Order: sequence, then structure tokens, then C-alpha cells
Amino acid sequence: MSGMAELSVVVPLKWRDDRGLGELTGYLETLTRLVHEVIVVDGSAEDLFRTHARLWTKSGIRHLAPEDSCANGKVAGVRTGVRAAVGNKVVIADDDVRYEAETLEAMSRLLERAHLVRPQNHFDPLPWHAVWDTGRTLLNRSLGQDHPGTFGVRRDALLHLGGYDGNTLFENLELSRTIRAGGGVEACASGLYVRRIPPSAARFWSQRPRQAYDDTAQPARLMLFLGLAPLICVAVARAPALLPASAGAVVLLAEAGRRRAGGTRVFPARASFTAPLWVLERALLVWPAFAAWLSGVGVAYSGSRIAVAAHSPRLLRRRLRSRPVLGVPGGAESDALMGSVAERADR
Repeated sequence: MSGMAELSVVVPLKWRDDRGLGELTGYLETLTRLVHEVIVVDGSAEDLFRTHARLWTKSGIRHLAPEDSCANGKVAGVRTGVRAAVGNKVVIADDDVRYEAETLEAMSRLLERAHLVRPQNHFDPLPWHAVWDTGRTLLNRSLGQDHPGTFGVRRDALLHLGGYDGNTLFENLELSRTIRAGGGVEACASGLYVRRIPPSAARFWSQRPRQAYDDTAQPARLMLFLGLAPLICVAVARAPALLPASAGAVVLLAEAGRRRAGGTRVFPARASFTAPLWVLERALLVWPAFAAWLSGVGVAYSGSRIAVAAHSPRLLRRRLRSRPVLGVPGGAESDALMGSVAERADR
């Protein structure tokens, strides 16, 4: 049996209007022919919910309302969908993520040996703002791992840990840290590329403060960006010649991320040159984000305010101390196996 036939795909959704409904419906219908089940957990307004129900249920798509209540509606959708899933291999994907047969098959294979699989998103098409944001992706890849809008997760592992906190802003980091805090194995598949439709330019701009707030969950990164703005000001005033050299170093760093794990297939070279612009953006926006975090007011998100970006690994380990540690899936004898699994995915 194809590995895809074992997969449940969960799509958390909360729309304000139905622009793009036809395209999404076509994609979901294609998924139903590839995987065991497609579950859309729909937190949209009542009139949109009814429209979606009429359209999707006749196509074999499971259409559910979120059962959980939390500040981050996406997590409510994920938790509801994972509980409802029939199979143990679950692909969680934002509504702008577009899987194909090849990437689904690879995800299924990796879930044989990991509790959580982190693939790599790439934007397609690439308007100017998507190229700009790709600079961030490339820097993340050069220094570690990027955070995509999709994961593969073993249902039994997530339920064993009691899910993950839905009152956090950086929910993907919270999920990843929760799995690892529970003794789980995460496969970081930097070479497993999954297409993502870019947001509109207006939505891109609206996301800037929220994404800067995510850095409050990563102390080293936060300190780095907090220090950059003063350094840039000093360089402008006293040593302007340092600025082109510094920008060049950032470009080279981004290019290293672009070339990692065959990334040149999906990331254009021009994205490396936008990386200094993104660094400047983050160096400026991290200051109001830090102030909002210190004051406890948090950041606006989907009609509410969230103060916690993600919990620290230490706190999550303490919370999960009473639960048995997750065993390595698939009968593997050690976590060392995951190095080879992730490496195969990167090829």
C-alpha cells in the first residue's frame, strides 16, 4: 500500500471571505484522491461555514467545526483535526500550503521514524514581497532550520502529550518544542520542499509586527536583533563604509542557506540579496515587539491579544515530567537514526 494512503491531512481554516475558494476546493479534492482522508476544521463565520459544508462534504472532505477554545484559532483547529483523524500519520497544513504526491509520499516515509517531521516551505509564485520574505527563510536555513506552515506528526504522540498550548503566538515552535520536551524525535527535512502560496502584499505588511514578536520566544535571536539597530546607527554615523561590507556578509550567509540541501531548485538567487533588507526590518520592529512583551500586553492576533510567543523548552519539560517519555517510533534503537533519515530527505 502506498504510504500516502495512510495519511490524514488536517487543514485548519478561518476565513473572512471566500476569495480563493475555487482554487482551494480543487486542491482539497485532489488530496482526497491521494490520501486516506482530508479534514478541514473550519472556524470561519457561520455563513461561510455553511457554504464550505455544502461544497466540501459532497466531495468526500470531512468538514468540522473546532471543538477547542483558545487564543490561537489555528491550534484549536489542529487539535480538533488530530483527535478526529483515523490514521496515525497526520499532515498538518495551513490553507495556503500545496502538497503533491511526491512530497506526501516522502512525509509518510519520514513519519515511520519520527514523531514530528518539519519540511521546508517555498513560495510559488514569487511577487516582490515573497522574495523579501524568502530572504528570512534563507538566513534561517543557513543558521539552523526554518519554521514552515506545515508539519507531519504522529497522532498517538501528540495525544499522549496532551496536545500543545493554544494560547501561544508562535504555534509551530510550540508544537516542535512540545514534541521534543516529551522525548519525541523530530526530523528536520530541509530538502523536502512543499509549495506555499504567498499572501497578499497587504497581509504581508500586517504580519511584520507579529512575526517580530515571535523572537521573544528565542532569547539569543532576540538579543541579536535588539543589538543590531544601535550598531547600525553607530555605523551610519561613524563608519559608513562598514555597511556595504556587512550587507555583503548577510547576502553570503543567505546564499549558503539557498544552496543547502538543493535549495537552488526552488529559491531564486535574487532572494539572497533581499536578506539585508529583512535584517533591517527585523532590527527595527523587534524593539516595539520587545516593549509589548515586557509590558505584558502582547500582540494583536485574529481579534485577540496573545502575550506568549512560545514556552521555553525547560518549562515544557517540567510540565510533561509526569508523562512517560515517548519511545522512538518504528522500533529504532537510538535517536542517531534520525540523522540518516533527515539526510535522505535532504537529497
